Amino acid sequence: MKLIDGNAIAESIIAELTAEVSQLSGKKPVVAFIRVGKDPASVSYVRKKEKTAERIGIGSRLYLLAEDVNKEELFAQIDALNDDPEVNGILIQAPLPRHIDETQTFNRVLPSKDVDGFNTLNIGKLCQEDHQGFVACTPAGIVELIERSGIETEGKHVVVLGRSQIVGKPAALLMMRKALPGNATVTVCHSRTKDLPSITRQADVLIAAIGRANFVTGNMVKEGVAVIDVGINRVEDSTKKRGYRLVGDVEFEAVAPKSSHITPVPGGVGPMTVAMLMHNTLRAFKAAKVT
Repeated sequence: MKLIDGNAIAESIIAELTAEVSQLSGKKPVVAFIRVGKDPASVSYVRKKEKTAERIGIGSRLYLLAEDVNKEELFAQIDALNDDPEVNGILIQAPLPRHIDETQTFNRVLPSKDVDGFNTLNIGKLCQEDHQGFVACTPAGIVELIERSGIETEGKHVVVLGRSQIVGKPAALLMMRKALPGNATVTVCHSRTKDLPSITRQADVLIAAIGRANFVTGNMVKEGVAVIDVGINRVEDSTKKRGYRLVGDVEFEAVAPKSSHITPVPGGVGPMTVAMLMHNTLRAFKAAKVT
């Protein structure tokens, strides 16, 4: 079993981006973060993204809006950033308050600045295998983990557990595309799938993104499977100072011995999401300079 070190792979990508940004003359890329409310996880995620941008040499701006902000105010802020030629990428930190429609909000961001890859146009480009669009950062990170870990996907059976717009659907599209990593036979499973273990046991590569702690057990996978665990779940743990620990969607202790490759949680997919956000921001900057 090979443990896929997401931290190390993300660091290598960050080093590559840092070297490229250092060679830029004149203006540097800029990414803008919009955070609504004070959700502790969102605060932590945005802070991590700001620090990574700073390390690379990418400028960042943070815009804080109240939890009760109305749609018009939020959209006005997005419009201002869309119109600002100094800003190359715009990230709206999810989740948003319930009274704000996330899809409408993501679609308010110009596709050319949608470094999160959630705009309908960018999702459509992914479906059409148009490489000019931006791919959502977590699925893009999964592809990098697979490629840099030497996991074969061509002709393999990839099972994606989860059908979210953010991970499951784009990950499935990436795995079935006419490219590598890709060229796979893809099955997408979800909460309504019947006899789920019989399908997951067929997987040569299993991408678990269902959002349920330790959901994938040892009897749900075959020997030699490569496992990408996207889940980040809090479970109570009185032995920890903060009262909880983070686990994935995969029961690591039971699945790891049967795996050829497996990502840990934390330290697997998570760091890759931030690295790919910075990758997309640099791409947006270079595209803007061309136009």
